[in-house]
Amino acid sequence: MSAADVPTGVRTGGADDDRTQTLLVLGARGDLASRLLLPGLGGLIAASSLSGLLLVGSDRGEGSDEEWRTVVAEAFAAGGASGPAVDAVVRDARYVAADATDENDLRRLLEGRRGRLTLYFALPPAVTVEACRTLSGTGVPDGTRLVLEKPFGTDAASAASLNDLLHGFVPESHVHRVDHFLGMSTVLNILGVRFANRVIEPMLSSEHVEKVDIVFDETLGLEGRAGFYDGTGALRDMIQSHLLQVLALVAMSPPSTLDQLDVRDAKAQVLRATRVWDDSPERFSRRARYTAGSVDGRSFPSYVDEPGVDPALGTETLAETVFAVDTWRWAGVPFRVRSGKAIGSPRQEVTFWFKDAQRVPAGLAGDAPRNRLRIGLGAGRLQLDLNINGPGDPSTLTPVTLETRFGPGELFEYGEVLRGVLEDEKPLSVRDDMSVESWRIVEPVLDAWRADRVPLDAYPAGSAGPAAWEERET
Repeated sequence: MSAADVPTGVRTGGADDDRTQTLLVLGARGDLASRLLLPGLGGLIAASSLSGLLLVGSDRGEGSDEEWRTVVAEAFAAGGASGPAVDAVVRDARYVAADATDENDLRRLLEGRRGRLTLYFALPPAVTVEACRTLSGTGVPDGTRLVLEKPFGTDAASAASLNDLLHGFVPESHVHRVDHFLGMSTVLNILGVRFANRVIEPMLSSEHVEKVDIVFDETLGLEGRAGFYDGTGALRDMIQSHLLQVLALVAMSPPSTLDQLDVRDAKAQVLRATRVWDDSPERFSRRARYTAGSVDGRSFPSYVDEPGVDPALGTETLAETVFAVDTWRWAGVPFRVRSGKAIGSPRQEVTFWFKDAQRVPAGLAGDAPRNRLRIGLGAGRLQLDLNINGPGDPSTLTPVTLETRFGPGELFEYGEVLRGVLEDEKPLSVRDDMSVESWRIVEPVLDAWRADRVPLDAYPAGSAGPAAWEERET
């Protein structure tokens, strides 16, 4: 990078050993760091023998290096990570008490880095924005990478504003907007199934596919997360971020390579072409929240009776929207995207529903259900529903399912995310324009819901959703 390319506020530093880098976790005492981030990091270190990493934890609360090392060691062990490289990172880990929004504290944190610096914001979204405002004034060492969790902004305008703020002190190539959902090995299997099979890829288009379902229902309820979830809801929490990224993988044209530029360009093209079906959120979106019930023998109160919930907010725990993807490949095919909590017998899969057979010859008896290709997002499962001549009378059709299982991924989701960050590979990262497009896509739905043009239905916890919800025909 030449001096002319250095954004305002960036400090250039001296040469460091390329193998040495610092991962600074802001919000290190929070649930995200201990439950997800650190176990993922431990698995990555064990699998790759990552060396030269200084792990620094920082939060407002006082603490010692030894206390932080204990937290790190326990999280690494919980993820099954062990070995000399893991022990070395634990032994060298440091803790620094600091306020991430305070200029002096941030300067002190940055001065303690070793080698290339990666800042991981394991903080509430509002605090992350304030920390970035402070960093825009202090500047950061040359080469610093920023890692931000979703939600990225609260609408298209705030996402664009946050992008502008970040670009003021780091280039876009140094920003990782992480989506751990894309680190799931089952989600990444979409790429292999689509692009490595001649018998599948040509069939995945409007010529052969009638509709596509992307569903991620969960048995989990609020789980004590009212502080975050009650102001967010299912549409923002799952569809706007995670499932629109899955839709982009499902619908994108084959990239030339899996290089970050090719994959992200292909995904961005899909998001730019995506809108609510028929531009009618009143007809093609639905919302509901759970009432008292039980899931797998576990009792749930009504959502409005959960601790910390404000019933007046009208927060949904189940959201569904039908989207159009106006590309040459997918024009005219509805994409139904749904996610809900406290659902009994939940589905977590992408389903391609193929059109009816062009003609079933006279003489073949029995029903010929539509073929389906199902790619599991939760359980690692691939299923293809076909019609064959069944046992006995060879002129009678019988539906069958061909099924296989995906092998488990080498790393946890956050291990895959951190591999991309620390090795500077970004196919799983969300680019600046994609963060804005994702909000642009759902804003008509949010507007319709705020204006109460779409009813808020109810469903008992443990059910499949509201009884009145039937399969929508577009």
